[in-house]
Amino acid sequence: MEIKPLSDRVVIKKLEAEEKTKSGIVLPGSAKEQPQMAEVIAVGPGGMVDGKEVKMELKRGDKVIFSKYSGTEVKLDEEELTILRQSEVLAIVE
Repeated sequence: MEIKPLSDRVVIKKLEAEEKTKSGIVLPGSAKEQPQMAEVIAVGPGGMVDGKEVKMELKRGDKVIFSKYSGTEVKLDEEELTILRQSEVLAIVE
């Protein structure tokens, strides 16, 4: 199944959290911090949002950092995805 976000929204897939600390301690699942880094899976067309023209700066495949509690989590074909507005993305990682 394919997902196409509307307006200024993007679909991201969170990257896996670290399994070990820098000193080599293996972390159990409950102790892992939620990742704030993700890969962009799909990008909406942009357009008018709240009376202002929004140009989409993100593209599929970009690695991004996003706000910790932003977006809506959805499950599609057994895959955990998050849909959020482009403005909730803080940075592109190059």
